[in-house]
Amino acid sequence: METIKSYVQQHKDRFINELIELLKIPSVSADTAYIQDIIDTANAVKESLEKAGCDIVEICDTPGNPIVYGEKIIDPLLPTILVYGHYDVQPADPIRLWTSPPFEPVIKKTEIHPEGAIFARGACDDKGQMYMHVKALEYMVQSNTLPCNVKFMIEGEEEIGSKSLSWFVERNQEKLKNDVILISDTGMISNQQPSITTGLRGLSYVEVEVTGPNRDLHSGLYGGAVANPINILAKMIASLHDENNHITIPGFYDKVEELSLAERAEMAKAPFNLETYKNALDLNDVYGEKGYTTNERNSIRPTLDVNGIWGGYTGEGAKTVIASQAFAKISMRLVPNQDWEEITELFTKHFISIAPAGVKVKVKPHHGGQGYVTPTDSIGYKAANKAYTETFGVPAIPVRSGGSIPIVALFEKELKSKTILMGFGLDSDAIHSPNEHFGIFNYLKGIETIPLFYKYFVELSK
Repeated sequence: METIKSYVQQHKDRFINELIELLKIPSVSADTAYIQDIIDTANAVKESLEKAGCDIVEICDTPGNPIVYGEKIIDPLLPTILVYGHYDVQPADPIRLWTSPPFEPVIKKTEIHPEGAIFARGACDDKGQMYMHVKALEYMVQSNTLPCNVKFMIEGEEEIGSKSLSWFVERNQEKLKNDVILISDTGMISNQQPSITTGLRGLSYVEVEVTGPNRDLHSGLYGGAVANPINILAKMIASLHDENNHITIPGFYDKVEELSLAERAEMAKAPFNLETYKNALDLNDVYGEKGYTTNERNSIRPTLDVNGIWGGYTGEGAKTVIASQAFAKISMRLVPNQDWEEITELFTKHFISIAPAGVKVKVKPHHGGQGYVTPTDSIGYKAANKAYTETFGVPAIPVRSGGSIPIVALFEKELKSKTILMGFGLDSDAIHSPNEHFGIFNYLKGIETIPLFYKYFVELSK
């Protein structure tokens, strides 16, 4: 352990500077204006894997953004770990809320990160966490301690649904053959208490459009006489929850798994301070489905949220119009057993059915994915727990995450492999938000911990 620690300390500045250079490239997958940056980032990842010690590295074309594949096979008879990550990032909007430019990384000290954190879009999700694995490989190759085979699959479409990844996995099953899949695109409870994510929610993401008159109308001449699409859309969205914040779509909860009181009691053992949670978000109270705790609401229960809503005039000053159209983007986080395509269909049918006369409604599905639960008695989970225990001094706690990584269920279906989610981010790292950051402590601790997962996975596989 001291060897990896000393290696990390010796190369600390270089590791940080390399990540900073990667974070400078605005690899936003949701906007085609950044396609060259996507390509540049793929090339940068390829170069980093080559330098780290992969014997084969290639940029694989797909119907969408390229996938970077790398491997180092030391003995075909040994276990193989497949590392998955993504190099694409979320849009930086709203830019005005960033305290420093999103693609000009800076290191700032915070209360949670007294050693400093790198502030930049993609710092935690997922460039920083992905790059930990590259540097962990570098250490194992340089120290001649790589105990098994390793493959890397780093994609550029995770933030927009990973459509090309499905295409790639289906056509490269032999190339991607492995004994376990290792992902760091999740978080942990705190810098003192590591955790292993054992469950992920699925996702259904849609865009809705409500159309009224064939053009914007004068709100004085037509107000009260025609349907206002913005008013109608607001009412339709409001009706999707009842007074207990229960989702009102018929059939939505039919396949929701209800955890036993004993299982919920185990979940409640994870450290959580409600006042700290509220203070961190500047809230005077929490909000959600009646009958469930905050940690249950954001992990084992499904949700429906509006992610964006627009229509009419939103510029400076006043313009008295009834808009012709109104739009919203809506995401539904799903729990295991809920099929995202079925939920999308239920939403579409219901949303169209509640539209009043005088407007037309369209629902455009964007992307989605299945939820996932991983067992805690697997070799992979045990290896991860031993690795965390050694570097943090305490065992990891199994937790279910509210986030979604739709491709995890795909991996199990197509590659017949279990996935281990070894995240090193924190809830406070503001992923998908302005001022996203990743602690220096977390970044370096990940590089320390990952080689131990390899070591223990091989030992426990014998």
